[in-house]
Amino acid sequence: MDHELNQINVIPLVDVMLVLLVIVLTTATFISTGQIPVDLAQADATSATPSEPITITITSSGEIFLDGAQLPQEAIFGELQQFSPETLVLVRADRMIQLERFVDVVDDVRGAGLTKISLAVEQQ
Repeated sequence: MDHELNQINVIPLVDVMLVLLVIVLTTATFISTGQIPVDLAQADATSATPSEPITITITSSGEIFLDGAQLPQEAIFGELQQFSPETLVLVRADRMIQLERFVDVVDDVRGAGLTKISLAVEQQ
């Protein structure tokens, strides 16, 4: 029996395209929500920050991130000493953290010689 193939099998093509679609959608989700989730406190007035401040994030579970990289509390002081005293430090602290945790971080920032400290809040 001579059987001629006169059709293209598109099932493997569809499988590959669906896998690529899943990869693209997953990557797009991580890009759009790449920030560390923090529920910021609210304030009546906010101010714009100059370009490229150092960002310290304190999550509700007490984890500390310096420009997106997680650090133990003890390492913050050493990491901040490499910056100029004129560098702005933006602290993004979850509203549910203990005040003592926040004060410890600010003490480390000031101890490293950085005096321009700003607290990130959401405008009401």
